[in-house]
Amino acid sequence: MIRPSIDALTRYAPPSGACPTDLADNTNRWGAPPAAGAKLRALADSMSAYPTLYGSHFADALAERFAVPRDQVVTGCGSDDILRAAILAGASAGDAIAYTAPTFVMVPVFAAMAGVRAIPLAPLPDGSADPAALLGSGARILYVCAPNNPTGAWTDPSVVRTLLAESDALVIVDEAYIDFADDPGLLADAVTSDRLIVARTMSKAWGLAGLRAGWAVASATWATAIEKARGPYTLNAVADVVAATAIREDAEWVAARAADAIAGREWLAAELRTRGLAPLPSRASFLCVPLADAPRIAAAMRTRGVAVRAFTALPGIGDALRISVGPSNELRDCLAALDASR
Repeated sequence: MIRPSIDALTRYAPPSGACPTDLADNTNRWGAPPAAGAKLRALADSMSAYPTLYGSHFADALAERFAVPRDQVVTGCGSDDILRAAILAGASAGDAIAYTAPTFVMVPVFAAMAGVRAIPLAPLPDGSADPAALLGSGARILYVCAPNNPTGAWTDPSVVRTLLAESDALVIVDEAYIDFADDPGLLADAVTSDRLIVARTMSKAWGLAGLRAGWAVASATWATAIEKARGPYTLNAVADVVAATAIREDAEWVAARAADAIAGREWLAAELRTRGLAPLPSRASFLCVPLADAPRIAAAMRTRGVAVRAFTALPGIGDALRISVGPSNELRDCLAALDASR
């Protein structure tokens, strides 16, 4: 097998900070997209006014770009805001939400905030969501993260369609990392379904994590319910306008950086395997690497200027490092720090 080269990938010099190579948060290490950055610099004099109630600039741009009805688009302060509001709107105290574990760590937290019981379930051997287990849970809400965080595992859209066809549950699909999956995702299904909410974010491929802009597509009824649970003004004025600019003008740049990340992911996986490690198959912008004593290794890597995320006792996996993919220079720095820390 020919190992892919990353030497030609776009390089990026990150801003100075406590950890020069920060591969812990799965953000876009190539920076913010150019048109969005220019718009941000032009907004300095507009901060005295309130933002739109429900992020209408951003929502208008999303509806146009993805060709979905405007009343089926909802925005929020990151996809976290959308997920929290969707759980709050979709279940009552005493209901349950079922999900494959491990997954996004905030899901059981949001469930607890809503008085909803969390039901973690084992995945299939390939790490994907088990439709039989989800259907058998009897939960009011079924949550699927595809690609999954922190494992990177992919759940095929056909699984979600089975959940919708064979249950009356509300299905929430978290597509925060869909730009790295080589799949269009389930937005089209969300337009036609009355029980599917598909959430996305501007924090990953779109390079705007600091602005906290998220969005979802759902039926008009569910979009309204999410807005009511979310409340007004949660998307600030800068995020509303800058995220809209990115959607309209930066898609080509974002697609190129996502391609860089995919190439870097495959190169990094091959390099890790040469070191006797077994990174899990990933369709996201990171790799999950089972590794004993991961917290100690992550701490040692940080002293060498590289931040990665350590997990302990992940169900079915054990201790692991989650390593975000960045430009080639950062991946080489990461490997050097890892080699010196094991």
